[in-house]
This record gives sequence, C-alpha cells and structure tokens, in this order.
Amino acid sequence: MNKNSKALISILTGIFLLLPVLTFAAVPASIPLIFGIRLEFVLFALTLVGVAVFHNKTMYVALLGLTSILVLKYIFLPEYSFIEHVTGNASEEGEWRTLVNLTGLLFGFGILAKIFEESGIPDKLPEFLPNDWKGGFVLLALIFVLSSFLDNIAAAMIGGAVAVVVFRGKVHLGYLAAIVAASNGGGSGSVVGDTTTTLMWIDGVNPLHVLHGYAAAIPALFIFGIPAAIVQDRYHRIKRDPNKKAKIDPVKILIVALILIGAILTNYLLDFPAIGVWVAILIGSFISKTPWDEIPKSIQGTIFLVALVTCASLMPVNELPAATWQTAFSLGFVSAVFDNIPLTKLCLEQGGYDWGVLAYTVGFGGSMIWFGSSAGVALSNMFPEMRSVVNYVKAGWFVIVAYILGFFIMLGVVGWHPHAPHREAKGVIHTETIVSPLKEPASH
Repeated sequence: MNKNSKALISILTGIFLLLPVLTFAAVPASIPLIFGIRLEFVLFALTLVGVAVFHNKTMYVALLGLTSILVLKYIFLPEYSFIEHVTGNASEEGEWRTLVNLTGLLFGFGILAKIFEESGIPDKLPEFLPNDWKGGFVLLALIFVLSSFLDNIAAAMIGGAVAVVVFRGKVHLGYLAAIVAASNGGGSGSVVGDTTTTLMWIDGVNPLHVLHGYAAAIPALFIFGIPAAIVQDRYHRIKRDPNKKAKIDPVKILIVALILIGAILTNYLLDFPAIGVWVAILIGSFISKTPWDEIPKSIQGTIFLVALVTCASLMPVNELPAATWQTAFSLGFVSAVFDNIPLTKLCLEQGGYDWGVLAYTVGFGGSMIWFGSSAGVALSNMFPEMRSVVNYVKAGWFVIVAYILGFFIMLGVVGWHPHAPHREAKGVIHTETIVSPLKEPASH
C-alpha cells in the first residue's frame, strides 16, 4: 500500500469517526457556519484528521489546531477571553484544574511506571502468569481490577511496564489497545476509578447508581481481552523463564505504594490526584534514586494531550440530544475523539440519564482511538507506534466490537433506568430545553 492510499484511508477513517461529533455541532451562533456546523467544530475535525494522518507530528498538529481555534474566536467574538476560560470566573471554575491535573499525572505516572519496572516485580511475574495466551489475559484482568480503584493512567502505565518485561519488549499493537481498554473499562463502574465517574460522585450521583456500568465492562473485558491475548501470544509468548538475577527492591515497592495511595487519597479528598502523586514522588526521592529522566520522554505526549483537551474544551457543546440510551450509546463514539469531561458535565447538567450506562459509554468509549483517553496518550509515550489511528483501529478492532456488544449486553440485562435529576434537591431546576435542535424535547 503506497503513502497516498494510506493517507486516503486515514482521512476516511477520521471522517467516519468524527460523524458522531458533528451531530452535536449544528448550533446557531455568531461564528460562521459551514453546512450548518460551527467553524470551530470544522477546525477541530481537521485537527483530529491531521492527528490521524500525521501521527508522527501529533504535538505540532494539536498546537496548530489550538492556535487556529483561538484565532477564530478572537476574530469573531471580541469579548472572548482565553485566560478566563482557563482560570474561570465567578460562575465557572475554568479548565485550569483539569489541565494542571492532567499534566501532573502524565509526568508523574511516567516516573511511577519506571519505578515499578525497577522494583523487580515485572521480572518475577513470568513465574506466576500462565505461559500461553491465558497469561496475557490474566495481565489484562489485573489492569482492569487495578483501575477500579486507581486512575486509569496509572493502571495503563503499570500494565505497559509489565508487558514490556513479560513479552521481552515485543508487544503487539492490538494488545496495547487492549491495555488501554482494560484501564478504562475497570474504572467505568467505580466512582474512584475514573475522572468522569468521580465527577458524577462529586456532583451528587449515588455511587451505587454507577456500579452497574460493570454489567457492560466485565463482558467487554472478555470480548476484547481474549482475542487480544491470543494475538499477543502468536506475536510473542510469555516465557516461563524469569530473570533469575532480578531482586525485589522493597524500597521501590514502598514508593510505588506511596504514589498509588497518594493518588487515591487526594483524588477522593481534593479531586486532585496529581498532588498526591507528586508529594509521594518527592518523599521517595529522599530514600531512593528517582528516574527524573522519564520526564523529557513524556513532554511531547503531554503537550499533545493538553493541547487536544484544550481544543475540546473550546468547543461550544452546550446542547445535547434528549437523554436516551441511544444518546448515551453515541456519546461513547464521541468520547473517542472528544474530551469526555465536558461531555459528562453537560450530561450532569441535563440530568435524566442512567448514570451506570453513561459511565460505561463515556469511560470505555475513549479506548476506541489511542488519543480518546488520557490512558492511551500516556501509554503512547512508552509505545510511539500507537500513534497511527489507522493501525491502532486495525490492530485493536476488537475494542470497538467489545464496546458495542458490552453496551447491548448491559442494556439487555440491566435495562435503561434514567434517574431523576439529582440536583433538584439542591434547588437547581433541570430544564428540558437542552436538546439537539434536530429533536423534540423529551417528556418525563
């Protein structure tokens, strides 16, 4: 296949994946419209297509996209302030918390993964993992469980560090996609396992109303995990010959534990896990050598994701279709290319969703493309070959299949049970006018 054919396939793939995003973009405004779509969304779409085509230059594409969107806003919206967008105002907090937290986690978990790799545990794992495809599946299941109580970035980075060792550096791209899916799926039913579910909890959603997201995530684990493990086993099998010279370093294990505990506590208490991560890293630096050289390796990937998340936050998605299972299902595809945090905020403001179903779709949906979740971008710092959208989707096709089948398994077993707007008790009225201009308001 020549370069022109690959570029065409990349563009077509990008357009196909962007269709769900554009369905939310047809809103009236003072900014020019192209075929009824605001120009910001067109620029954002072109940015995502550029990421798909020029996957070796993703940071520059994202920064160019961010610059073009900001220039557009300043030209057509004279009162617009990007500084206020980031720092917030009297009525809104702004995006600073998300951006700072994301930056801190990406750098911090890069160090965490290296410390974990140096702890000796990955070198000993082949003793305990089955030495066929089942070993690869067990590793994915462990990542899934780990991410149920830890940020999905940490789960993905730890999983990647283990995979490098047990597969001797030969990790199939499809298995990398499965690591991302396992880290996102594991947090989809836990309010401490993913930023979106934590956001729901903070906003007043009962944690038990999120739990049944596992009715989809657990079947999805088997649907994508088994074929991914088989593909990896054929590519490079786990060897039952652990490094006999490897020694467990209890100090590094202690530091890893401190980082994980710090992330969990500050995520729960402050909604700011990056603080706990870096406090633990600094404490650990006094008792063991810290791999600070991991930070430069994460710079491009971190700048890319922060720029892309900022682009997404600049999109005027202030309307959603009526809260139905069809809408929740489509939001999974939207979250593959669009930051799921503002989507979740909009859904919380609108109300009337089945929160467990939504938690699965916006959480797991980002696994379908490598930059659809922070876990995918963080892992791409370790495995740059992930940054081709076409290759990622082609090698990890079972993740998309797992998302779809998992969703309908949950719908068939649990059903769609929208909850009453949880803010009414606080005196906040949920209007029914926050719908797509193409659909009628839903009746309750």
